[in-house]
Amino acid sequence: MLKTDAQIQKDVLEELKWEPSVQASNIGVEVKDGIVTLAGHVDTYAEKWHAEQAAQRVCCVKALAVEIDVKMNGAIKRTDADIARSVQNILEWNVFIPKDSVRVMVESGWVTLSGHVTADYQRRTAASSIRYMSGVTGVSNQIVLKPVVTAAVIKTDIEATLKRRASAEADAIHVDIHNHEVTLSGKANSLAERELISRAVWDSPGVWKVTDNILVNAV
Repeated sequence: MLKTDAQIQKDVLEELKWEPSVQASNIGVEVKDGIVTLAGHVDTYAEKWHAEQAAQRVCCVKALAVEIDVKMNGAIKRTDADIARSVQNILEWNVFIPKDSVRVMVESGWVTLSGHVTADYQRRTAASSIRYMSGVTGVSNQIVLKPVVTAAVIKTDIEATLKRRASAEADAIHVDIHNHEVTLSGKANSLAERELISRAVWDSPGVWKVTDNILVNAV
């Protein structure tokens, strides 16, 4: 049975209420043709991120547009220089992030990460490690991957990974690869499931770009 836009809206609102890190009353939800728009304001970037994740967990959400503003109160506002120093310290203390591999720029609380690492988990770790910092209004992760694995073995590794992690859905996912760039197609049951599949591919050594063309089932 297909979900109507009204049903999807109701489910997203309920999921936001269920998420303890989100003040759901500050976020409005609109749905058109399965595309969800979140609008409103939150106190921290971490709360905004959790609201996005909550909406993506709902079945039949085809895409997500986020128009949520981060409006911090005066008690937690920090200068860009202070935020930049804190971010740099956190990255230097993280054992998964190679020393001097990531550069930091901060403008109006928005943190931009650049540089290069050899694996996607290092890139994800860099962004997630600063997500809960006070004063941060957003994070742009522009860190580039420089893989050390040859392209010849990547597809086999990816297909084996999907079979280990995705059970029955693995057969519904098609993997095409050119050099170190992977294109995914097929069907998933939710945005969250599609994200899990994409994450599994990103975890494969040697992958530095993923084009996700997986469709979300409307049932």
